[in-house]
Amino acid sequence: MTKYIVRRIFQMFLALFVISVLTFILMRAIPGGPWSREKKLPERTVALLNERYNLDAPIVEQYLSYMANISLPRLTDNELRRSTTEDYLVNIYIPGVDKTLRWGNFGPIYQSRSRTVNDIFRENFPVSAQLGVAALAVAIVIGIPAGIIAALNRNSRWDYVSMGIALLGVSVPVIVSGPILRYYFGVNLKILPVSGWGTWQHIVMPAFALGFTSSALIARLTRASLLQVLHEDYIRTARAKGLSERVVIGLHALKNALIPVVTVLGPLFAGLVTGSFVTELIFDIPGLGRFYIDSIRNRDYAVIMGTTLLYAAIVIAANLVVDIIYAWLDPRIQYS
Repeated sequence: MTKYIVRRIFQMFLALFVISVLTFILMRAIPGGPWSREKKLPERTVALLNERYNLDAPIVEQYLSYMANISLPRLTDNELRRSTTEDYLVNIYIPGVDKTLRWGNFGPIYQSRSRTVNDIFRENFPVSAQLGVAALAVAIVIGIPAGIIAALNRNSRWDYVSMGIALLGVSVPVIVSGPILRYYFGVNLKILPVSGWGTWQHIVMPAFALGFTSSALIARLTRASLLQVLHEDYIRTARAKGLSERVVIGLHALKNALIPVVTVLGPLFAGLVTGSFVTELIFDIPGLGRFYIDSIRNRDYAVIMGTTLLYAAIVIAANLVVDIIYAWLDPRIQYS
């Protein structure tokens, strides 16, 4: 298992390298740039801005310089003053040498003179992460029980009701359910705030709107997987031994049935945690999704690169965790 994890971590860095190269090339291949305006800036101003942000250098030099700032740690004095060009995500004080280990300089935001990409990570990513974790919890709490009930009561009204709710979740996107929830619970009943962030009441509606859609996928997958497992020989053997139905389902059938569900939970978790632009826009949540979309529209290369690498790292790490969970769910799975 240890060798497998080490190999996967190496593959993770290789995948991040490929993603960084492709993203760096593609975002510069798109017409326009960070200084494109409806009213063009003077050429002298554009030249000075390009020089300030190293955009006048060859593309290879730009890439190497940017990736070096992100990936290479620095050992500096404690008095290093934070600026838009010297802002590190990780700062670890080392008492023995009276130095600070700094790592992860994702660069400044081109559209702001005072903020950096790390400011977005510190201030806005935790908001998206809280919303994503809450939405994932909603999806699991609704989806897995609904799928189990539907599978154990196949072709009954419970099956039809559960799958009907799942079909409703797939058919009604957040852009529809979000305004309905805001109007009914926020404007009509006035029991939940319609927008903003800061308290648990602010989480309820956006988490349900975002998680309900994902719960439909989990419910349908759980139902299909559990129905297949219930016809396996070892399930019939367990029942023939006189085990109770609760033990057969909970201990023997459900663990194997959850393997396909866990598979989709990896990328689903990454997608929810890194933010949903539509949900954040509807409920006016200061998350990461809005900045990601705005950075693409404004050709803000540093924000595009930083958020893309963050999303990719979370997806890869989530898939690694999923693979490790496989071995717990099914002891027959061995990693070498």
